[in-house]
Amino acid sequence: MAPPATTAHSSVPARHDQPLMIRLNAFAQLRAGRKARRIPQLLVGLVGYGVAVMVLVQAGLGAASWNVLTEGTAKTVGLSFGWTTNLISLVVLLAWIPLRELPGLGTLLNVAIVGFAADATATVLPHPQGTFTEIGYLAVGLVALPFFDALYLGAQFGSGPRDGIMTGLVRLTRLPIAAVRTGIEVTVAGAGWLLGGTVGIGTVLIAVCMGPLVGYFLPRVAVRLPADARGQAARLGV
Repeated sequence: MAPPATTAHSSVPARHDQPLMIRLNAFAQLRAGRKARRIPQLLVGLVGYGVAVMVLVQAGLGAASWNVLTEGTAKTVGLSFGWTTNLISLVVLLAWIPLRELPGLGTLLNVAIVGFAADATATVLPHPQGTFTEIGYLAVGLVALPFFDALYLGAQFGSGPRDGIMTGLVRLTRLPIAAVRTGIEVTVAGAGWLLGGTVGIGTVLIAVCMGPLVGYFLPRVAVRLPADARGQAARLGV
């Protein structure tokens, strides 16, 4: 059975016509309907997220906060970017224990797919030549990253390790999503920079734009689950 419902509060009230994220345990996620759409959406979202991560890294203008940490850690421990992404994901999952987050298929596949998709992209994506191309990479990644993030979250199979930290802290602290996410990204980017990761204008733009863009895309791609699934858990306003 699904755990007792608890509601996480968003800084923006949910409208009645918006699709809602539903907090379900792993078994309830798998039992919920519309899997013919949800599973492909989950896979496309995770692969696309890994591709977008590497596009931002290749831009060289400052990657997303978690990627700054990954880059700095990879330099320190001598692993590839993809393997380091997976390693950090596993470490972050330990923080879910006190936060009492609910993992699911999306959590597992996030760890397994995103890093490998990033590594695969690095082997085929040409390095940008000149400032104009670098800005183009940054612009594409800046839109693609939150879009694919929303796409996999909207499949309703649970969040990835990093998104779970955010949702767990929002639920426990009752602080606005913007405040929690900004605090996480600043802390993570600072740690990555100290380890040798690249921080630049892209890092700032992603930190500022990621939350609003995910909030824009998520209501448009989230899968509406059947009424019986919605009745098992509290709704998380998007």
